[in-house]
Amino acid sequence: MNEILEVLKKNKIDYKIIKHNRVYTMKEIQENQLEKEGLIPKNIFLRNANGKVHYLVTCSPDKKIDMKKLAFMLGSTHLSFASKERLKKYLKVEKGSVSPLGFLFDQKKEVIFVFDKSLTNKTIGVHPNQNDYTIFMKFHDLVELIEHHGNKVISIDL
Repeated sequence: MNEILEVLKKNKIDYKIIKHNRVYTMKEIQENQLEKEGLIPKNIFLRNANGKVHYLVTCSPDKKIDMKKLAFMLGSTHLSFASKERLKKYLKVEKGSVSPLGFLFDQKKEVIFVFDKSLTNKTIGVHPNQNDYTIFMKFHDLVELIEHHGNKVISIDL
């Protein structure tokens, strides 16, 4: 987590960090009243059919993701959830702590960040790769950080 905080400070990104109980579900996020600080998006880590392309998809928690439609929109083969081993390998994070901040650990810049356009002007809360803290920041700052890191970013209407 300290590495992430250093990167945020180095890039002069305004943020607020909150310590809380470990959360694994949207229900637990609501119980900890984290949504009063900003939107807590849904993050899912996907892979294509042959496992050579990986996507981290971020959207509002109420959005239903149609995997066939998403694959078509991305020009991808069949999409499925990536394993916890792949999550650890590419983003250095455990299941239950998936976060766009994991891109900072994607050394080879292999994972593609896909987000719903509706998030663009929001303040969002994301885990700093551990699920007992949440960092709130402007979504556009997060996108710029990921682009600056060198990962491909795709904005779509989910």
